[in-house]
Amino acid sequence: MAHITFVHGIGNKPAPETLLAHWRTALLVDDGLDLDDLEVTSSMVYWADLLYENPAPAEAGNESNELELEQGFDATDADLAWLDDAPAHEREIVEGIAQSLGLADVAGTPDAEDPIMTDSALEAVPLPAVLKKPLMRVLLRDVHHFLFDVEFSPRPGQAHHLRTRIRELVLEALREADEQPGPHVLVGHSLGSVIAYDALTAVDGVPPVDAFVTIGSPLGISEVREGLTPPWTRHDGWPSARLGSGGWANFYDPLDPVCGGLDRLLAPSFRRAGRKHVADVHVTNTGSWRHSVEKYLGQGVVRDWLANATRA
Repeated sequence: MAHITFVHGIGNKPAPETLLAHWRTALLVDDGLDLDDLEVTSSMVYWADLLYENPAPAEAGNESNELELEQGFDATDADLAWLDDAPAHEREIVEGIAQSLGLADVAGTPDAEDPIMTDSALEAVPLPAVLKKPLMRVLLRDVHHFLFDVEFSPRPGQAHHLRTRIRELVLEALREADEQPGPHVLVGHSLGSVIAYDALTAVDGVPPVDAFVTIGSPLGISEVREGLTPPWTRHDGWPSARLGSGGWANFYDPLDPVCGGLDRLLAPSFRRAGRKHVADVHVTNTGSWRHSVEKYLGQGVVRDWLANATRA
């Protein structure tokens, strides 16, 4: 029996069971991929509660319209005041990521305007600035806090180092999945793709997987790659120890700003012994927010690739 381990991305999320049901439904709608019929089990690496005090409403798992997007973050999440106290090299990395996303400048004050770079993928996103600028700021916070293992307290009496705790959650999920007969497919969306790659390359005890899928991934952004452990190299960026010769498909929409504009292709940067092996697949999502995981999972080419991977 095949198994898919999902890793979600930025922003607050509904409760784990609800979120997993959203993803399975997104694969199924419009005569899509029925994981139940295929006897494919699945699990969700859920880490939103490490950054948010309470789960988002159930409808926020869809991310298909502006109301649902607004339920995934608030002004506090988008406040970059923490950046004022960050070491210089961390601030430099955050500013580099911001430029790759399409923000021309980043200041650590909540009233900063974050001017959008002309001709950037972010500028082309048909969301109002009141939503897309804070969304990019939430991504900056989440990526920074993960890469630099920031200690964070989502609620009174609880604190953890974000990367350390997320690694523990991924390790537990992948070990449980490894008990299934297989094949085992690992799917990461948004920052979840960075988390998944980190597990495949840097976490002791992680079992091998048969296939890897990245969706709307910021892994192509150079500053994100520089934060990977062990140090990333272009010649051998492939997660050879846990993926081996299995397939890696990277799905991107050119109007998905999280992919980093010109950095959306992963094959040139994650080679296996110097050769390109990542299958970069261009898709065209609909609507104003192209980063939505449900829109990616609704793509026929994504469903076909997952169906083939679970039958391998």
